[in-house]
Amino acid sequence: MPVAPLTLVCLSLATLFVAALPVVLYRRLLKPLALDWREVVTGIAVFALFATVIERALNDYVLRGNATTVAWLSHPLAFIVYGALSAGVCEEVGRFIGMQMLRARARHADHAPADSTGFGYGIGHGGAEAWLVGVVVQLQWLLFAVLDNRGELDAHLTNLPAESIVRVHLILANLSPLFAGVFVVERVSALVFQLGFSVLMWRGIRAGWKGALPFVVIVHALVDLPAALYQAHRLPLTVVDGLYAVGACVVAAALFRVYRTGPHAPAVA
Repeated sequence: MPVAPLTLVCLSLATLFVAALPVVLYRRLLKPLALDWREVVTGIAVFALFATVIERALNDYVLRGNATTVAWLSHPLAFIVYGALSAGVCEEVGRFIGMQMLRARARHADHAPADSTGFGYGIGHGGAEAWLVGVVVQLQWLLFAVLDNRGELDAHLTNLPAESIVRVHLILANLSPLFAGVFVVERVSALVFQLGFSVLMWRGIRAGWKGALPFVVIVHALVDLPAALYQAHRLPLTVVDGLYAVGACVVAAALFRVYRTGPHAPAVA
């Protein structure tokens, strides 16, 4: 069954919106918050290394490569706990290291770390997630949809097993404008949460709080809990997306309240 033109248009617009959002956010807040491009680059690099390399390698080993952990995680509760913690631990350790580097750079340059550094870093970290987890994957599905409409998809998937090809066709058959809306909600919510995690971590580091890393790991795990429950078939997707949409609105409102007055003077050098 071909993918409807309206669905292709909606998916294309959703992908463009998610791709542009972190770029527009950075450009609009560059001067008001006195952002530094090096903060953004650090966030991008940390996500690329810790989320797409280290976390993926860990998941491959724990979920597929080690018979003991595979058997242990076959229990739904264990899988939910692991699913909630894995991204939090990997990403937050990387975020902590990246921010310590930014703090050391500021001290080496003989100036106090700016409060807005956490926001700038968050644009990089969250923007990298939006692109690598959202935009790139969505572009792949758009390409599959176009090839399917031309009757050329199977010829391009000859390297996949038959069951995987069937799964691709099933997903394409279920694509709709609603899917595009869900994609936008999920990616925008993820970006907002990454900004929140980054601001929390940065403020903890600037204050010299030794509990900053474990605290943000726990917060991140709690945010990831609904997604883990969905993967374990304990919550429907509509409920999960609704929770994330509401939570993202709360975090966005808090961030707006914190940064609406422009760059902040550091509380602790």
